[in-house]
Amino acid sequence: MMYWDGNMGVWGYIMMGLSFVLFWGAIITAIILFARSMGAGSRRYESGGHGAGVAENLLAERFARGEIDESEYSARLAALRRARGA
Repeated sequence: MMYWDGNMGVWGYIMMGLSFVLFWGAIITAIILFARSMGAGSRRYESGGHGAGVAENLLAERFARGEIDESEYSARLAALRRARGA
């Protein structure tokens, strides 16, 4: 009769190492996803409802990059603020 002598063999060590990497990878991924979801949620609508602050920030960035001129920036900003008031 043969008894197990405690030797896992090559495949046992490979599976043990692989499971170790997968376990800690899953833990780290869960922590990162949780941190991202908490951080993005608090910054998403920081000034006013319906994302008005985000839209104004995006519009200001486009103006700063030179994608739109001053008259278009003013018109769009006024439209955003009218829509927020309605």
